[in-house]
Amino acid sequence: MKARVFKSFAALILASIVTVTAFADPLPPNVADRVVIEKAQRRLTLFNHGALIRTYSVALGIHPVGPKEQLADGRTPEGRYVIDGRNADSDYHKALHISYPNADDQARATAKGVQPGGDIMIHGLRNGLGWLGSTHRLFDWTNGCIAVTDSEIDEIWRLVPDGAAVEIMP
Repeated sequence: MKARVFKSFAALILASIVTVTAFADPLPPNVADRVVIEKAQRRLTLFNHGALIRTYSVALGIHPVGPKEQLADGRTPEGRYVIDGRNADSDYHKALHISYPNADDQARATAKGVQPGGDIMIHGLRNGLGWLGSTHRLFDWTNGCIAVTDSEIDEIWRLVPDGAAVEIMP
């Protein structure tokens, strides 16, 4: 009797594991420890301990060449940052905040007597314009942010935790 109960219990546990695995989200949450954005290639890549997880095509600031120098210059920054927050109620479909300006950015702006700006995000499309999908990448259109499609930011949102390193390269 005990053996039969044990076998039934083991079968139930195994069936539960198979069911959960079959219907589980294929993208485990919070697995990226590093985000690399290559501006010239319009590419955002997620890594976990050096292993590539996913790559996305992006749109950048309206003046994509060169590092961000000041508020409202339309440039996407270049340098090392971290994801330091997220906004599910953004004007865009979800947004991950990048810790721009860092100390170097602030020092450059101060030396020029300008404000460095801020609110640099990785975000989806403006709310209500998700139907544009990947066509948004036909030109650079943000104020300095990194834009992806709504479905891509949903995926990035799940994969990238607060505190993940961000490197933005020319």
